[in-house]
Amino acid sequence: MELSERAPGSLDSQRSPARLRWEIAIVLALSLGASAVYAIVAIVERLSRETALSSQTATINSPLDERPLFDLIYQLLSFGFGLAPVALVAFLLWRERAPHLGALGLGAPVRGSSSLRGPWWGREAGGGVLLAAAIGIPGLAFYVVAKAIGINATVIPTALDAVWWAVPVLVLQALKAALTEELIVVAYLFERLKRLGVGPVATVVSSALLRGTYHLYQGFGGFIGNVVMGLVFGWCYQRWGRALPLVVAHWILDIVSFVGYPLAVALWPALFAATK
Repeated sequence: MELSERAPGSLDSQRSPARLRWEIAIVLALSLGASAVYAIVAIVERLSRETALSSQTATINSPLDERPLFDLIYQLLSFGFGLAPVALVAFLLWRERAPHLGALGLGAPVRGSSSLRGPWWGREAGGGVLLAAAIGIPGLAFYVVAKAIGINATVIPTALDAVWWAVPVLVLQALKAALTEELIVVAYLFERLKRLGVGPVATVVSSALLRGTYHLYQGFGGFIGNVVMGLVFGWCYQRWGRALPLVVAHWILDIVSFVGYPLAVALWPALFAATK
């Protein structure tokens, strides 16, 4: 299906290539482009330490305050304001006609679904579950290998205290990551690069490299693993033009990682626990 459908004469269709490039730069500077720059600085700083990379830790979800109540408030604020870049790309690509977020690969497919049974969102969510399994199992094995050969830090998905709201907050943070990465680095970027005349292969590779770069703070294993994930997700989006399966797959992967981390440490401390 087409990744971009714009009515002739609309404001978006009249934007010049230069304006689109500036728009992409601004969106990325407000979101994952900035994360990529920080991650590059972080990996340089890690490599400059005397401690080996494999003996260092990279924490994804940390407490934001010593007091549980204010920690919860800050975590919820982080979730809400963290979705602002997603709201921005939704605003930029909003269509007057349904599906309003069709340019982001969301909403009921306009065509090609009449012969399929069940709601479109059910089919796409099911596809996301399968995609999560296809990525998650090899990805976990690769993380263990990368850490063993010294090219990755020990990733600590959560360092939150054992409070009643920890799991719901981790689920929300996983959703934020899934929406931000898949709707900006895939759906939005693919649409804008297509309008700039960038070919599908270059688009998929560029998106994957960006995904890998903002995970560099974890080490080179995080970079390689996420580039591979980006290539797979990018190919799927280029092939079918649907974002919901990517969001669901990413959400599941992060939920399993965030919520299941304490259990993994308890069962396999040599593989997942931080080196003391």
